[in-house]
Amino acid sequence: MEYLLVGHDSTSYQPDFDMIKYRPMEQSTWRDQFNTELEHAEAARASGNEGKARVCARRAAGIVIGEYLRRMQISFPNASAYDRIKFLISQESLSPEIRGVLEHFLLRIDIDHNLPIDADLIGEARWFSETLLHTASIADRADD
Repeated sequence: MEYLLVGHDSTSYQPDFDMIKYRPMEQSTWRDQFNTELEHAEAARASGNEGKARVCARRAAGIVIGEYLRRMQISFPNASAYDRIKFLISQESLSPEIRGVLEHFLLRIDIDHNLPIDADLIGEARWFSETLLHTASIADRADD
């Protein structure tokens, strides 16, 4: 278990073991992280910030890809969501449907800050999560 030191001023820190307090660091699952990003995306959309909603949806997709790579035992540490999406798109075994959705997360916005297509990246992140991780579950069972 990891612990986080709280309650000290790092510029003048002198260990005083009677005053050190420890609390467990939050351990969250990929699903918790994914859901948090989607909640942020929906909140951003509700407040009229579609750009932030797209960024959060992209990060959610990156979290799912990280879980997929873990399940497939593919090492790809500390990559950004963008890097993970680019990596997964490059895999020849990827279905055309999944590749098409992933390409939406990489589209550049136009001068008016809009996507060049009509796409709901939040909804696509949800679909992508269910579809990609279902594929990984099938692959896991095939290996048994």
